[in-house]
Amino acid sequence: MGKPKRERALKDTEARAITRMIRVSPRKLNLVAQLIRGKKASTALADLTFSTKRIALDVKKTLESAIANAENNHDLDVDSLVVAEAFVGKALVMKRWTPRARGRVGRIEKPFSHLTIVVRETEEAA
Repeated sequence: MGKPKRERALKDTEARAITRMIRVSPRKLNLVAQLIRGKKASTALADLTFSTKRIALDVKKTLESAIANAENNHDLDVDSLVVAEAFVGKALVMKRWTPRARGRVGRIEKPFSHLTIVVRETEEAA
């Protein structure tokens, strides 16, 4: 028995990796995701390696995971992979308080994000 097998959401030439609950705002994370969209996987890894953004290390780990998924789970060629999609989603926001003047409080919001990276195998132009 058990559940029926679900159809694969991605095409046969695609693989993805998802990282959830990254401790950075979606707006900041999207700047780094924008940096790698549409690039070859090797170029994107190099860009993330030398990026000055703190969150670039987490994005690099997610991209490496997507590349490993493509190679090991779907038998795709690593040299012809392109970052097809890199999108950011909102997760929870922790609310914290700090004391302010005259007995009031200041609200501090600590947002979290989700990151999804999809890599696609492309045919080389001969």
